[in-house]
Amino acid sequence: MFNPMGKLNDILQLAQERAQAMNLPYAGALTPAEAHDVWQLAPGAKLVDIRTRAELEFVGRIPGAVEIEWAFYPNGALNPNFFRQMRAQVDKEALVMLICRSGQRSDEAGREAARQGYSSCYNVLEGFEGDRDANEQRGKLGGWRLAGLPWFQ
Repeated sequence: MFNPMGKLNDILQLAQERAQAMNLPYAGALTPAEAHDVWQLAPGAKLVDIRTRAELEFVGRIPGAVEIEWAFYPNGALNPNFFRQMRAQVDKEALVMLICRSGQRSDEAGREAARQGYSSCYNVLEGFEGDRDANEQRGKLGGWRLAGLPWFQ
């Protein structure tokens, strides 16, 4: 018999083991498929998309994700109100999963979120588009979109 809480616990345990192996200061690191499963299985879990407005508009969005820019396009300046905006939309006690384009900015945001008291913060490895391939193109090596998870443009 399928046990959704058992599956959730298994995924979170694996994510926490990855975080320990990678010496991360936040709760864990999830693949896109794992993050989607956690989002479905964990009541109150939030997926926070930290990409820029330009990325959301031109590359695609994840339905139901909380959208808060970590940095601004085109200069990359950090959003000084990120955590004020996050506190307004995401409870500190919630299981929080951060996603960006490739998993790098969400790693930075996860590190700061841990310092800000978000104790159940997870990074979505590979992000929305994954890493660049040999032709310097994204979307072909991992990521939320390539995994066939819900998105729209």
